[in-house]
Amino acid sequence: MNDGRSDFDFIFGRWRIRNRKLRDVTDPACTEWIEFDATGHAEPILGGLSHVDRMWSDAPPGEDPFEGFTLRQFDPKAGSWRIWWASSRNPGHLDPPVEGAWRDGRGVFDCDDVLGGHPVKVRFEWTRDGADTARWQQSFSYDQGATWRLNWVMDFTRTA
Repeated sequence: MNDGRSDFDFIFGRWRIRNRKLRDVTDPACTEWIEFDATGHAEPILGGLSHVDRMWSDAPPGEDPFEGFTLRQFDPKAGSWRIWWASSRNPGHLDPPVEGAWRDGRGVFDCDDVLGGHPVKVRFEWTRDGADTARWQQSFSYDQGATWRLNWVMDFTRTA
């Protein structure tokens, strides 16, 4: 079945993840980029219509290490994915899900959120380059989607 349910199957396994992010992704004026490494593991659940992955970071420069968790669920009726994120940096909080689909080799997933008391649009973008590399990017829009500001890039390289 090619309805989109297998679009994220490439993520299953273990990964080395090179991160490049703005030091404060929630600050639209931040211009300081930091880089750090992480490891990750992803696997299917719920008959393959959902996935979980975990990421363990090395300490970003000047910060503590952290752990992240992603839940992805495919909605066969809508043909779309919803993706939730949580991390040890914000205990007890699950971010609102981004929602979207893969088209022409690119996954685009959006949602509305509030950061620092201000409305913001959030976008996750996924691309793949073969079976063993992938890229995730996060951008925020502070003007209802007219412009997007990239604030985090993760380059994934398969380790197993």
